[in-house]
Amino acid sequence: MAELAVTVTSQPDAAELAQIGDNLASFNESDVGPAGRQAIAVLVHAEGALVAGLSGYTAWGWLYVQWLWIAEMQRGQGLSGRMLAEAEAEARRRGCHGAYIDTFNPQALRAYQKAGYTVFGTLADFPPGRSRSFLSKPLT
Repeated sequence: MAELAVTVTSQPDAAELAQIGDNLASFNESDVGPAGRQAIAVLVHAEGALVAGLSGYTAWGWLYVQWLWIAEMQRGQGLSGRMLAEAEAEARRRGCHGAYIDTFNPQALRAYQKAGYTVFGTLADFPPGRSRSFLSKPLT
């Protein structure tokens, strides 16, 4: 058996990262079936400029909202709820039964709860002085 060399780096090779992701996806597919992963984005423009957006994906019957951003001038107008509703509607069309998201921002936490998401877990001091909340919502 060959000797193993373990390397820790802050600048991994893009091809090696792709290989890790591809191999994990292959393993997961053989273990639980195809993910059916599809990107999803909800974009909000004003006068041609992007002022808010949501990005994530659907896989294995779930919508994952990875990023949700709203420009300072557009905050407080219900855009997070509107974007979540649009993403959830598309996720339902794709056959999803649930959605999940995480945040460490107290205002975002309240917005997600207002949109029907409930906390199912937290990590204290992530980042220090805050808690990262993980939320989910049934889509059926």
